[in-house]
This record gives sequence, structure tokens and C-alpha cells, in this order.
Amino acid sequence: MRPSPAPHARSASPAADIRLLNERLAACMVRDRRQLRATLRHAEQLARSGRPADRLLRNLAVRIERSAQRLQQRQSALPRPTYPQELPVVAEKQAIARAIAEHQVVIVCGETGSGKTTQLPKICLELGRGAAGLIGHTQPRRIAARSVAMRIAQELASPLGQAVGYKVRFDERLSDNTHIKLMTDGILLAETQQDRLLEQYDTLIIDEAHERSLNIDFLLGYIKQLLPRRPDLKVIITSATIDPQRFSRHFNDAPIITVSGRVYPVEVRYRPVVCTDPDEEDLEMGQAILRAVDELAREGPGDTLIFLSGEREIRQTAELLRRHRPAVAEILPLYARLSADEQMKVFQPHERPRIVLATNVAETSLTVPGIRYVIDPGFARISRYSPRTRVHRLPIERISQASADQRKGRCGRVANGICIRLYSEEDFASRPRYTDPEILRTHLASVILQMKALGLGDIQDFPFIDPPDYRAIRDGFATLHELGAIDDRNELTSLGRELARLPIDPRIGRMVLEAAQEDVMREVLIIASALSVQDPRLRPTDRPELADAAHAQFRDNSSDFLSFVKLWDWYHQQALRLSGNKLRRLCRDNFLSYVLMREWHDIHHQLLELVGEMGLDKPRPRRP
Repeated sequence: MRPSPAPHARSASPAADIRLLNERLAACMVRDRRQLRATLRHAEQLARSGRPADRLLRNLAVRIERSAQRLQQRQSALPRPTYPQELPVVAEKQAIARAIAEHQVVIVCGETGSGKTTQLPKICLELGRGAAGLIGHTQPRRIAARSVAMRIAQELASPLGQAVGYKVRFDERLSDNTHIKLMTDGILLAETQQDRLLEQYDTLIIDEAHERSLNIDFLLGYIKQLLPRRPDLKVIITSATIDPQRFSRHFNDAPIITVSGRVYPVEVRYRPVVCTDPDEEDLEMGQAILRAVDELAREGPGDTLIFLSGEREIRQTAELLRRHRPAVAEILPLYARLSADEQMKVFQPHERPRIVLATNVAETSLTVPGIRYVIDPGFARISRYSPRTRVHRLPIERISQASADQRKGRCGRVANGICIRLYSEEDFASRPRYTDPEILRTHLASVILQMKALGLGDIQDFPFIDPPDYRAIRDGFATLHELGAIDDRNELTSLGRELARLPIDPRIGRMVLEAAQEDVMREVLIIASALSVQDPRLRPTDRPELADAAHAQFRDNSSDFLSFVKLWDWYHQQALRLSGNKLRRLCRDNFLSYVLMREWHDIHHQLLELVGEMGLDKPRPRRP
């Protein structure tokens, strides 16, 4: 592409120069176009009013050429992808590419294991996307964003952080040369506050949209409103075979490309747990898991993935398996709170058979390699908020049919798979088809607050795929009224605008704002950040007395909240004198989660920076 000459000073026709520059805008980086277009309009107004615009036009021509050259450089540096022919999505590559080229929004629907997560960004690269802006690729969880970025970078033979990078909470690997950016959907949502038109991207892939988390639903509504203002933006929504028509209707009947099947068939076996005493059900479930492991061991070599409802269940099952099959298989946990290094162990090559114990972090968006067998007890912890009692709970519930099918799809990647369900076929048939979207079971105060801050209008009018219940909306508004975040007309107050900048529950954020008035910011930041993570104090069911004795040193008889302050001070005093490994060992000896202590520290650091930026760390006059 040959650069056009910059307009000469006092050219015969400023209008011709303006027209020429306007044509060149399409060859610029997406993030530059709007500002360049605004400057060009200003120059046009000057020329029409007879005022000199030559100098402005010359400067503008230089900026346009600089942006166009940057785009050319990125186009010439685009990786040339190759595709694993065994993946089902590759057979539909031409149809997918044609749909992306012809439509602004495309829905790609395929079973778990079809390869859509790793191959779609490469198809976009082949279409020339990722040059004028980034290919933004969202994942529901941090571990998935990191692992998918590593896999795509490996397939493109590029070091991680160059052609392919990622950004997750407190961690990123990106560069000026990045074309594909993996991130959590929460990161993309946060970026809308600074980049309202998402102009750093020329393509967005919203992966695993069937999970219907609050962030995903919010993004889908935001993008629907954004599309008319960004006609150049391409959007790809991926979903497992879970009601893709709902996404298509949301985006004005966007085309659906269906990717058939997985690589190998999966046999489903039902082995229901029979227990007459509810208090003994967890013990019987443990024995049922051991029986299923033994049954699968007789089927031949292969790794096993067992789904469990929480970390406590993972620890208990790991102990059972170690006693039952010592040294036969390597037992690895997999859940969101593990450090990145510990999570990555499941992706490393190995010789011994593996049994991976996972929460539903492994249900979608994350492919654990080498899995031939799956054991599914049929339960998960599902967050629910009751507007009537105003209590947020995390009960263990039966999973939906769709979630069960997702779990089944985790095997059958390397050979014919077997999925053992520890419930009956009749039980499966009686389960709900889909899991309720999170927006229908969550507290809406923070959603309403963010929508107000982003200027997205009323929650009742926002284009959610499934609008929330009016009672939940009313409860959200009531909470914000109590906090002083909105006024009688439901408009944001100055306090509400400050509250919206804090990435925590509004009720906890309100504590932080009040701390500035009461001059107790240090203590409240410690408490607020502690309440934003899971309690780091561990209390194993088999050693509760030892845990209580270890935690006694942190107890404050006047306040449970001040116990957090004592624990914080103790931990940071130890951190000053101990190495990382010794500090980790000390936490374990005192029944503390080192990972959660680090997460608590990170959230505290983030809040500390925010209150500094907002001036909350300085003495403030009391509110009337």
C-alpha cells in the first residue's frame, strides 16, 4: 500500500486534501480513527469558514500516515496459521471464515472438544483481523485465559506475550506486537469504562457464552448497543450446543455455524449412589468414587477427571484415593484458587496415570489433556441470592443436563471415552435442561451501580438476554438507596460515583468510603479486602481442634473484624523475615491458605492504589 503524499501548504483545493485524507482513514489503526476523523471535521469547518487550515491539515496528514504505516507493519507481521486437521472445527473452517467476512456477528456452536476456542482466533488471523486492532478473546476464568493463550502461542510458534498474550487480574503478558489478546470477560467489561467503543479491538470472540455469567450477559448487552457505532467490529459468540438460537435472536438473527461432534465417542454409564441416611451420603459418595475409579482402571490406561463441588471435597477425595490406590496414579487438584504454577501442573507431560480432581472450573473452556475417563457425582456449588431474605448463599445443588453433558465432553479426546455418572438415568432426565443465568440468581446492586456509572440507562431497558426479575431489581435499588449511592430519582449521587470506582461489593465499598470520614482507612481496607475473598483460615473437618488452636493467636474478643487486622499484621511481619517457601510452610502449619493470603494482599494493594487515586487516603471533612 503506497502512502499518499501529505497536502502541500496553501494547496489549490483544501477540500480535495480533506477528501483524500478522509479516504485514508480506513487504512489507519482503529484506535486512531475517531480522533483523526474529529480533527478532520474541524479542519473542514475552518476551510468552509474561510479560515486557514493548511497547518492543521499538514499535521493531520503526518498523523494519518504514521497510523497507516503502523497498520501496514502489523499486517506484514501477522502469523500464518496452520490447523490440526483432526479437530472437527477445521472441517468447517471455510464456512466459518465466509460467515465472519459477510456478517458482523456470527454464532459458532459446537460440542466440547471441537477445537473452536483455539482455532477461531487463527481463522480470524487468516482473514486479516488482528492488524487494525486486537483480536480480543474472552474466557470465563483466569486459568482458561492463561492456558488458551499458551496453547495458541505454541501452535503459532510464537513466544507467549508476542503474537499472542493474555491479561487477567494482577497479571498480563502483552506487547506492542500482540495480535490475539486472551482475557477474562471481567477484564473486557472493566475496559469499557476507559474505552467506551472498545477501539483497541477489531474483533471480539466471546467464548463459552452458554455459561451465562453476569459478566457475559452484561457484555452481550453492551456489545449489542455498541455494534451500530462500530460497523467495522466483528463479533464471534461461541457456545456449546446449549440453546444457540437464543444468542442468534439477541443479535438480530445472526447466522449460526454448527460444528459437529467430538473426535471420539463417549459411553455413558449410570452408577447411582444409594444411601438412606442423608448424614452418611458424603461417605457413601466417596466409596462410590473409589468403585468408579476401580471400574475405569479395568478398562485400560488413561487419565481420569473427577468433578467435585468444592475444595473440601477435593481434599477429602484425594486422601481417600491415596489410601485406596497408593503410588498407582498421580493425584492432582484443579480449582480456581490454586496458584498459576499449581494449575499448570495438569498440562505438563507425565508418565504415570493421572487422576485430576476438579471443581466446575474444568467443566467448560479448559481442556485437561489426556483425559479418557470422567466421573461425575452430579453436584456443584451454585451462587444464589434471595431478595426476600437478602442473603447470598453458595449451596451445593444438582447440576443441569447441559452441565452434565459438558462434563461428559471432557473425555473422548484421545480415544473412546467413558463417563460414569453417580446418579440414575431417571435422575438425569428429571434435571433442568439448563442452569439459570447468573443474573437471575444474583444481587443486582453492583450491576445497577456499574450500569449507572457507565451511562447505560435503566436496567429495565438494557438489552439483557434474560431480563432479571423485578423483585431482584427492586432489592438492588433498595440496597443502593440505603448506602446513599442513588438519590430519590434513582440517579447516582457523588458518593455513588465514588462507590462505582471500587471493584468490590457496594456494601463493602461503602465501608471504605466511610473510613475516610472516620480516619480509620488502614483498618477498614484490611477488613474490606478480607471480606472480598474467601476466608483464608482453614478448618479441616478431620483436625478442627488443631486449626482452632492455631487461629487463637489471631482472635480479638471485642470484634471478629479486628481478628482480620491481627491476622494481617502477623502475616506481614512474617513476610518481612521469611522466604516465600518458608512463609508458605508457616501458613500451612497455622492452617492458613497461602494462596488466599496472597489474593487478600493483592486486593488490598489494588484498593490502596484506588483510594490514593481518589484522594481518600487524605483527611476529609465529614459529610453533613
